[in-house]
Amino acid sequence: MATDIRGIDLNLLKALDALLDERNVTRAAQRLSLTQPAVSGMLTRLRETFGDPLFVRTQRGIAPTLRALELAGPIKQILGDVETLLQPAAFDPAKADMALNVAATDYALQVVVTPFLAELRRLAPGIRVAVVPVQDPRLHVQLERGDIHLALVTPESTPPDLHARRLFDERYVCVMRHNHPDAGARRLSMKRFCALDHALVSYTGGSFRGVTDDALAALGHARRVTLSVTSFLVLPRILAHSDLVAVVPERLVRGTKGLAVFDPPLDIPGFTKTAAWHERTHRDRGHRWVRELLFKVCQTLE
Repeated sequence: MATDIRGIDLNLLKALDALLDERNVTRAAQRLSLTQPAVSGMLTRLRETFGDPLFVRTQRGIAPTLRALELAGPIKQILGDVETLLQPAAFDPAKADMALNVAATDYALQVVVTPFLAELRRLAPGIRVAVVPVQDPRLHVQLERGDIHLALVTPESTPPDLHARRLFDERYVCVMRHNHPDAGARRLSMKRFCALDHALVSYTGGSFRGVTDDALAALGHARRVTLSVTSFLVLPRILAHSDLVAVVPERLVRGTKGLAVFDPPLDIPGFTKTAAWHERTHRDRGHRWVRELLFKVCQTLE
């Protein structure tokens, strides 16, 4: 008789469960997709394992011993628990109780996270969301450790061994207050564009140069940047109360009242927004559902 769990074969327990249900070796073999001799051999091992005959022959097949009947309930429980482990329960958003940590820039917070949260609250009110700043050097470690579950970044800042999916492509537009002296033209010449005072966003802080300046330099031009801030969120308010102009991502000011929005007088390379996640959450049903919702929301932003 076995007294060590290491001596228990799960397949033997499945065979015993089938024999208890069928009370016939042939039918148990058919249920298990095994041959009758194979099941007979498993019954021999079961008898050795439990130190009991388990079944005795009758005119109609086999009948369980008292010991076998005692084992019937616990074995079904064990096999059911194993089945649950192998097949996770279906994810029900309406009943979900989980935490989701998202790394996002302030641009992604306004453009992506805000509409995403509206849908998430409607469909899965029990999911709690924490939004934290993107820290490029630590991004992979944070995802690997589970400190964050989803990162809204760009392809250039996405570590190569993460799962990633494109959300949308963004372009830049020129913005100023709606009653700015130059707003009536709806389009600035290169000369006027460079002569105006500009504001830009520098995430690291203190920089007065950005992608627009690189594009201008390639054409032999330069602009005057007089204000550098670290957040896109404050920029529309600054523009609404000054004569400053700025080049910003188009989705950031889409539908914003009080601002005049038009194409800049030169081509400025845009960027792609990407969602990235780690293998540790790749197959989790809850996180898969969350990602699919995010992708669906972002399709409306195209």
